[in-house]
Amino acid sequence: MRQVEKLSLVGVFLNVILFGFKITVGLLSNSLALISDAFNSLGDIVSYTGIYIAIKISHKGADHDHPFGHRRAESIAGFVISIFTFIIAIETIKNAFMGFFETRQYAYEGYAVGVLLFTMVVKSGMAYLYSHAGKNTNSPALKAGAMDSKIDIVVSGIALAGVIGPRLGFPILDSIAAFIISLYIFYGGYKIGMENIDYLMGKSPPQEDIDMIKKIALKVKGVKGTNDVRAHYIGHHIHIEIHIEVDKHISTEISHGIGKDVQRSVESIGFVDKAFIHIDPR
Repeated sequence: MRQVEKLSLVGVFLNVILFGFKITVGLLSNSLALISDAFNSLGDIVSYTGIYIAIKISHKGADHDHPFGHRRAESIAGFVISIFTFIIAIETIKNAFMGFFETRQYAYEGYAVGVLLFTMVVKSGMAYLYSHAGKNTNSPALKAGAMDSKIDIVVSGIALAGVIGPRLGFPILDSIAAFIISLYIFYGGYKIGMENIDYLMGKSPPQEDIDMIKKIALKVKGVKGTNDVRAHYIGHHIHIEIHIEVDKHISTEISHGIGKDVQRSVESIGFVDKAFIHIDPR
């Protein structure tokens, strides 16, 4: 099993544990902040499960019905996850808002504090693990998991302030913390959704990536120039079309060989899935 698949399963397992602890202690302690953080973990369970399934599908090779493979599976999963995240966010925002007008009795603060501190330790470990593996594999899924874990540390810190607030005589901190966490969840869903819509709509990659690809193409022996370079995302990988200029006096066989060399060089870049090379005489 690929490293990215293993780590996505680890993410599912750890978030199931965290959700179980948070929702149990949150309901017992009557803390809106902790319950909101539990829903944040529920969203993570769905996200990591979706990532795992999508990664397995996206690694399938090309077939008759999908000649360019299944790269878009991760983006489709990401968009579905963003919709689910929005639903969770709306529910937690509603509960947080109602908390401003309710008188609540709090209990088990010690357990709630313990659960949140445990969450912050676990998420710190996940952030380090996913960040390190993401750099080694250049996996967008792992890099996103690392960023999500770092945000979760902040969210749990906010929830901790909400849990401690009533003990210090400021019960409104619980509702404030819950409301802030809800906004974090909403923003996370928005960010995931917009990013994957761009992938699904075939957005062009950043100009610096295209410039880097052009430089690599120009280093190939026999290439005199490039023009009409176009690229778009297929999932989180790139398909690129490059027109290269070659000596008009060389044979078709030699110019074809130069084109194949350019193709191999460009497709060796980690984020490039397919390069289409056109030969222009010069």
